[in-house]
Amino acid sequence: MIKPSVLLFALLMSAPAWYRLLLDEVDLIQVLIRFLVAVPIAAVLLAGLRFVLAGYRKAEEEPPGTVMTPEPYDSPEPGKTS
Repeated sequence: MIKPSVLLFALLMSAPAWYRLLLDEVDLIQVLIRFLVAVPIAAVLLAGLRFVLAGYRKAEEEPPGTVMTPEPYDSPEPGKTS
């Protein structure tokens, strides 16, 4: 099923054609064809955007508000290895 965001983006992409329809410069069939071509293009572009932004979501492994407490670190004496 087509998401409403895809249809809205396709409508925005074909907005110049709709404007030219109001000025009676283009036929309705041409405007509808441009809108139908814009729908799969908008779907691919938004899917790519969703894919890129999915990498920036927080990991679901750690619960929200988890506090990390620092642990003391004992540095070795100079010249000695641990």
